[in-house]
Amino acid sequence: MVRDTGVVTREQLSRFTVDGEVHRLIDHSRGIRNPASTYGTLSILSDPKGRYSDEEVGESLFAYAYREGSTTGDNKKLRRAYELRLPFILLRKIEPGLFVPIFPVYAVADDPENRRFLIALDETLLSVDDPLHLHPVEKKYAARITKQRLHQPEFRGRILHAYRSQCTVCNLKHGPLLDAAHIISDTKPHGNAEVSNGLSLCKIHHAAYDRNYLGISPDYRVTINRDLLEEEDGPMLKHGLQEMHGRDISLPHRPGDRPSRDGLAERFAEFTASSS
Repeated sequence: MVRDTGVVTREQLSRFTVDGEVHRLIDHSRGIRNPASTYGTLSILSDPKGRYSDEEVGESLFAYAYREGSTTGDNKKLRRAYELRLPFILLRKIEPGLFVPIFPVYAVADDPENRRFLIALDETLLSVDDPLHLHPVEKKYAARITKQRLHQPEFRGRILHAYRSQCTVCNLKHGPLLDAAHIISDTKPHGNAEVSNGLSLCKIHHAAYDRNYLGISPDYRVTINRDLLEEEDGPMLKHGLQEMHGRDISLPHRPGDRPSRDGLAERFAEFTASSS
């Protein structure tokens, strides 16, 4: 992986090494990988911007279209994965040549009328009677799984890639210590999963941001809670938080990836109100 951000490159997927043996986990030209040595499909690509024919269906399913004219090749392998309940990899494309891998996923239905397979993000849906018409408890569970296994990893991958795998406040570059933080909470209707609504923060600055110990203004400047600035509590507080006061954050290279000033203004108003 790229600095433990959850993102992999096409080159890494093409040369995945296990016990000294190189395996190709992605096809060069198609959205599905069916090695001759496997019983079923190894991986499929999902492109939110639409190059590959898939779409989200319901709370925890993808519709993956049959490949045109393929009844004995790609479709046969994916159908066998469905029949044998074999897991495979969903490669969620976030940039050209960059993917977030989701594993395991399962084919839970073959829908010949609509020329598609239904792909689930969790093996629990293998045992439901009708994946397209879930009971309320199943819907709640499926929604939680989709958020945990797809939306959160994809959001984190996009954010950390945009911020070059470093904390926007302190520039820490260790992937396992970095989070993707929402500016406007995803519990709010306008708290979307766009890169412009996110910040790459190390875990201490993420926690401080969520609890309004740290604010980021619309002009991209860090402010530390006044009470915290006056407190004396050792080197972590001094160097990790107090010395960040007044610092400008590091921004993504692409203007479209930079944090929304409107979103920051709304969030900074909450920070200011909590500090008064």
